[in-house]
Amino acid sequence: MRRSVARVSALAAAVGAIPLASPATPAAADVVIGGYPVEISESPWTVALSSRDRFGGARAGQFCGGVAVGRSTVLTAAHCLSGAVLGTPPEKVRDLKVIEGRGDLFSAEGKEIPVRTAWVNPNYDSDTNAGDFAVLTLASPLPERAVIRMAAAGDSGYRPDTGAVVYGWGDTTGAGDYARTLRAARVKVLSDAVCEAAYAGSKDGTYKAGSMVCAGELAGGRDACQGDSGGPLVAQGKVIGLVSWGTGCGQRGNPGVYTRVSEIIRTLGWGR
Repeated sequence: MRRSVARVSALAAAVGAIPLASPATPAAADVVIGGYPVEISESPWTVALSSRDRFGGARAGQFCGGVAVGRSTVLTAAHCLSGAVLGTPPEKVRDLKVIEGRGDLFSAEGKEIPVRTAWVNPNYDSDTNAGDFAVLTLASPLPERAVIRMAAAGDSGYRPDTGAVVYGWGDTTGAGDYARTLRAARVKVLSDAVCEAAYAGSKDGTYKAGSMVCAGELAGGRDACQGDSGGPLVAQGKVIGLVSWGTGCGQRGNPGVYTRVSEIIRTLGWGR
């Protein structure tokens, strides 16, 4: 199941694999499984993607997560901006915004910043889930404190057994229990072999070690879930992954799969 939005909730029930964004209903975002509440001040680079026009006014129109890697640059999942999620190309969404500094989606704290441009990876493969990333350019800059560094290839944060934290506003149980405030879950980076065995190729996707990161707990219990898509996986003070896909939420033997940030850096030539 891809961790995706809610306009396709009926489809999700039918096929079991949807992008990890949130529902288009008032319960519009899902949160991390086995997590805990976190203040937005502790992770100011975690942002919410919003469109009240597409997802209604509840929860500030939140439907996916994102992470600020530059004062005007936010990374998110490509599937968050797909037609299956938005119902239209992102450039036609009249009020696509990034919400920063707001942990409680029912509050008025922080800022809602319009998205100037949305670039979706043209090589994103919705069958395997490879290349699941997009870049948003904001109409006005974020505070410097709201930016997190990206982990390049070879960074120790990618090593198996490294502790990491995933952030989001998604489903807390996998049963549609949506939180109103930002949550986080502690997970471990797992070996590529673990995810290659779990996701050798199925309707949910195929694990590609070069462009994906595997994280969670072998016994299950802590994971991202619907509505967390595009949000950050952070290890050792840097973002190493974006919430992308997986089978179920927190299930034993089915860890979460994240878009590898070092591959985004390489693809976009940001390390040059």
